[in-house]
Amino acid sequence: MPMMTRDVLLEMELEEDDEEDGDIGNVPASKRPLMAPPTLPSSLALENLEQTNVSGFGSLKSQQDFRTPEFEEFNGKPDSLYFNDGQRRIDFVLVYEDESRKETNKKGSNEKQRRKRQAYESNLICDGLQLEATRSLVDDKLVFVKVHAPWEVLCTYAEIMHIKLPLKPNDLKTRSSAFDNFNWFTKLLQVDESIIKPEQEFFTAPFEKNRMNDFYIQDRDTFFNPATRSRIVYFILSRIMYQVRDNVKKFGINKLVNSGIYKAAFPLHDCNFSTPSEDLSCPNERYLLYREWAHPRSIYKKQPLDLISKEVCDPNIGGQIIMCPQCDDECPFWSLNVTCESSKKLCIFDSFGTLVFAVFMGVWVTLFLEFWKRRQAELEYEWDTVELQQEEQARPEYEARCTHVVINEITQEEERVPFTTWGKCIRVTLCASAVFFWILLIIASVIGIIVYRLSVFVIFSVNLRKISNGTDPIQKYVTPQMATSITASLISFIIIMILNTIYEKVAIMITNFELPRTQTDYENSLTMKMFLFQFVNYYSSCFYIAFFKGKFVGYPGDPVYWLGKYRNEECDPGGCLLELTTQLIIIMGGKAIWNNIQEVLLPWVMNVFGRCRTVSGAEKITPRWEQDYHLQPMGKLGLFYEYLEMIIQFGFVTLFVASFPLAPLLALVNNILEIRVDAWKLTTQYRRMVPEKAQDIGAWQPIMQGIAILAVVTNAMIIAFTSDMIPRLVYYWSFSIPPYGDHLDYSMEGYINISLSIFNTADFKSGVKENPYAGSKYDTCRYRDFRYPPGHPQEYKHNIYYWHVIAAKLAFIIVMEHIIYSVKFFISYTIPDVSKSTKSKIKREKYLTQKLLHENHLKDMTKNIGVIAEKMIGAVVDNNLRPKSD
Repeated sequence: MPMMTRDVLLEMELEEDDEEDGDIGNVPASKRPLMAPPTLPSSLALENLEQTNVSGFGSLKSQQDFRTPEFEEFNGKPDSLYFNDGQRRIDFVLVYEDESRKETNKKGSNEKQRRKRQAYESNLICDGLQLEATRSLVDDKLVFVKVHAPWEVLCTYAEIMHIKLPLKPNDLKTRSSAFDNFNWFTKLLQVDESIIKPEQEFFTAPFEKNRMNDFYIQDRDTFFNPATRSRIVYFILSRIMYQVRDNVKKFGINKLVNSGIYKAAFPLHDCNFSTPSEDLSCPNERYLLYREWAHPRSIYKKQPLDLISKEVCDPNIGGQIIMCPQCDDECPFWSLNVTCESSKKLCIFDSFGTLVFAVFMGVWVTLFLEFWKRRQAELEYEWDTVELQQEEQARPEYEARCTHVVINEITQEEERVPFTTWGKCIRVTLCASAVFFWILLIIASVIGIIVYRLSVFVIFSVNLRKISNGTDPIQKYVTPQMATSITASLISFIIIMILNTIYEKVAIMITNFELPRTQTDYENSLTMKMFLFQFVNYYSSCFYIAFFKGKFVGYPGDPVYWLGKYRNEECDPGGCLLELTTQLIIIMGGKAIWNNIQEVLLPWVMNVFGRCRTVSGAEKITPRWEQDYHLQPMGKLGLFYEYLEMIIQFGFVTLFVASFPLAPLLALVNNILEIRVDAWKLTTQYRRMVPEKAQDIGAWQPIMQGIAILAVVTNAMIIAFTSDMIPRLVYYWSFSIPPYGDHLDYSMEGYINISLSIFNTADFKSGVKENPYAGSKYDTCRYRDFRYPPGHPQEYKHNIYYWHVIAAKLAFIIVMEHIIYSVKFFISYTIPDVSKSTKSKIKREKYLTQKLLHENHLKDMTKNIGVIAEKMIGAVVDNNLRPKSD
């Protein structure tokens, strides 16, 4: 690779690629922030970099020529995680195609890409990183650039990034637990410690180079673990420049990968997952994780984380009750007993047990969230993220836009921000408008599904319903309501999946335009937008069935029309609960199947296809970096979608549990399998992800708390307005006995008769003609409502039973909400968010940090001042004793 001077470099600058126009890094150098990511290291002079002999840190202007990585041949060790010398660990791998061996691309484009890459790699070397290149054994066009961060670079950037590192081993005694008597059971669920040994616990503190002796450094090679090394190197890769053109700086590995200059950038897996490594230097953690985490035999172990009345089906009762047509002109009369099968299914969920279970779930979700907070606090301490919010760096994309100078109100000093207050208001308004517009689009799709329901219901009513004895198999098992519900649910699921794909891209575009400052702010903003889209997308059809369908239909003589054309949908005589259950089963089941195909089958097929393409080199022993290159990239938002999937499932389990009590069981089974499937996927099918730290689960926490609060209301309203439990209880306790009923004791006999009102067929009306059913052989028919019969002084108006039911429903909602909210508040108050043992560890760590770092530092300063004072006093005494010169 030829060496080129800076003047030649500037002369060789060509026009930008089309895909890079409008890049967030295109900021004039004169308007760059004072602490911009690419020039950050140059303002913090690295010391003692004997290995690199560098005078500058990545600035193109300070370079006299390009510095290139040395090419080395593969040493034949497929599991090696080190350079060819066996000493320097590979912290990251960059992959590119050698432009000199390309045949299809234009020569000018190839040359431009090569120069950018050369400048980037030269700046990496100037920044203290060490590079070693190796050509692929399978495809000679591919070049793998291995990156190693020396000790001094790791120390410098650990201080810049405020990374917490071991200060002293944990010396607090473990308190005995009430569960110690059940060790035989908990041990069965734990990971075998003889195979995966527990890590030693340390008290940690943010690293300081000048206080290095106070940190627990027994071995420089293990002081920074592989995850920390990868974080530091990725931090550097994301902030190194590769081009300056027209006073505009380009930087960051992500843009180089997106533009095709590099094919991939990733840290390495630890050896092979299927067999233990023969290389003694390989830690084999990947094999242990596959064996004890991803394997199906470990499915039961913890993760190594650090009243229906029979009258409907009776042919002498239900078979003799003729129901009114549910649409105009074409729909026939039908007998009640055709809904026998759906009524039998409905009794499974519409019972008093559902009420008890809904109350239990309202309490359970609070216990779940409170104990999750405690577990989260433990993980925050164990993973050194307790004060992460204070140490998080700004995103490079944010600092690249910092072109406006403002005065900080606290420090009264100048600082750079990406936009003014007015510009920020405009961005917020545009983002909010975009979110609102796309939500309206989702609602429009739901309205389209409702129109479909109203349209096809007439077709199914004409073709499926016949006046017969109810023995026809189709008529017996498939009612018009059921056929409409199933087909509409399937169409709704397909639309949901399509809209999800669109909204993912839309949410990312809006969040990028919003330009949050830190990665946590970015993820929280994206989380709220994505969840808002997904919430409306997944749950809107369920809310329609639960709270709107069949609620505003009028009665046969005066039906309510939707959009002025379609007669509003009615529920089955048993209620809409069964249809809501069907909707939930289809969406939850379809979503689980789709996710498995997308997350598991797709990467497996892609990897098999990739191996087939490189079959010509299969007989060769390939190095670890080349094996990992042929795996699938996880993507920056890989775990984001895992969280989103769990939160959507959490919503289904809590918001609509009263309509589908089996949802928690299905979710539990799905999650047990999901853990192992994700473990298998991460250890075998995907490249190793770049490690990132997070203090907590971010915006997902308040989202789950909001869902838990909303779930109490939705379940209370489902039981009150969607199920038939309250009307049945009102009849049982009030209307089955005098003065309203004729039974001597409480009974459900006669409930069907009182729940179906009578209508005179001579009173039918429609927009087409006065009475479409004139001349019918039926004088009267029945419909689901509580109204006075024809001939009554208040005919077709709501009767007293209706008002009793409404009062009971409202009272039930108020009582249930207040009881559950009171219990939730009590539980939240009594269970602390942080356990006592974790609080002790945090206090102990702060004490040691104060003592070992700050107090010792003051002692050293006091000692040095004392030595200086003694020297000054000695000098004064010497001057006083020295004779004066003439």
